[in-house]
Amino acid sequence: MIKFDFAGKVVLVTGSSRGIGAAILTAFVRAGANGVLHYWDDPDGLNRADAAALAGRLGDGVLSLAGDIRDAAQVEGLMRQAKERFGGLDVVVNNAGIIKDRTLRKMTPDEWHAVIQTNLDGVFHGCKYGAEVLRDGGRIVNIASVAGLVGFHGQANYAAAKAGVIGMTRVLAKELARRGITVNAVAPGVIQTPMLGEVKAEVMAEYLKQIPAGRLGKPEDIANAVLFLASEESGYITGQVLPVTGGWV
Repeated sequence: MIKFDFAGKVVLVTGSSRGIGAAILTAFVRAGANGVLHYWDDPDGLNRADAAALAGRLGDGVLSLAGDIRDAAQVEGLMRQAKERFGGLDVVVNNAGIIKDRTLRKMTPDEWHAVIQTNLDGVFHGCKYGAEVLRDGGRIVNIASVAGLVGFHGQANYAAAKAGVIGMTRVLAKELARRGITVNAVAPGVIQTPMLGEVKAEVMAEYLKQIPAGRLGKPEDIANAVLFLASEESGYITGQVLPVTGGWV
């Protein structure tokens, strides 16, 4: 069994105050990394509270930073602060995302743009400004979705954004290869996170029927895949999409 060792490495995970992002950051820190915990400072302060609680559990090697990934200047500032604290980054995980599901007929332009701006523009910003502070030989792992591979009813905005993330990942793998930086994507299936609360029960039941593994995924399932793609052992893998779906795709 390979036990991943990220001692001396610095990892930034966007949207890491809860859910999949928190699981990813926790796994890296437990494997010895210093972590940059990013969150969006929502008006109700829920993300800030979650971030403070997680940072407290993970210890002094974690820098907690707020920022809106839709805003290029804020993301550039996040990366600059991470470099000032740790001297640079070794891994960037673009995880932050939202859903606003509706059929095309009911979807408003605002709902379309909100998802595209967060789930696609935000990943672009993370890749662009993350690459500027990544050390040569570093890793970028983008969190896509099975929706970007197959498409689901009522997710035109989400599927379009995640398909865009996959396309961008493949391009950046070629552009950054000269620096020894690999760029890959993980495509989660249906994962048990607070975001599932927005999915109707009858829809969830239909999803479950289609998963050969017979269960929903756990955030730790995604974290394990991300750690592999960020490890030294995966150094010859780049431009790829790893579905973590329980066999669905």
